[in-house]
Amino acid sequence: MTVSSWILSIAGICILSVLIDLFLPDGNSSSHIKTLFNFVIILVIIAPLPNLLKKDFSASIIFNKDEIVIQEDYIYQLNRDKLTMLEKSIENKLSEDGLSNIDISISADIFTLQMTIDAVYVDLSNLVIQENSSHINIENEVIEVIVSFIDIKKENINFSG
Repeated sequence: MTVSSWILSIAGICILSVLIDLFLPDGNSSSHIKTLFNFVIILVIIAPLPNLLKKDFSASIIFNKDEIVIQEDYIYQLNRDKLTMLEKSIENKLSEDGLSNIDISISADIFTLQMTIDAVYVDLSNLVIQENSSHINIENEVIEVIVSFIDIKKENINFSG
């Protein structure tokens, strides 16, 4: 018995008991019939319990694997939000290190459950260097920060500007 058929059984017996309650006259026999239907509802609710209490219990008894569907729009949006947060985190870290106004853009496959990052693009055209950071190798500093945030090869980090 699947979850959906179990829920339909509960709903069906509840609807049947309401209909019988509407057509029964008030009196002693009516209360006995209502009690009987309440007992039947309880039996329908606990009917799957013996299957669940077997020693070889698995979640597949409750959930049919064919009914589980990955929502691609949700995965896309979740991965897009991760990338945006990652880009901002790298930009903030570089700004803390004295290199501000660097634009980071990450290219990744965001349509899969396990997102894979292909490349990182660094735009240095608006770069502002603070006085205390003027004698550093900018590309090496940027690469070190990016690699600390993302597991990516240095060859996949592209500079422009």
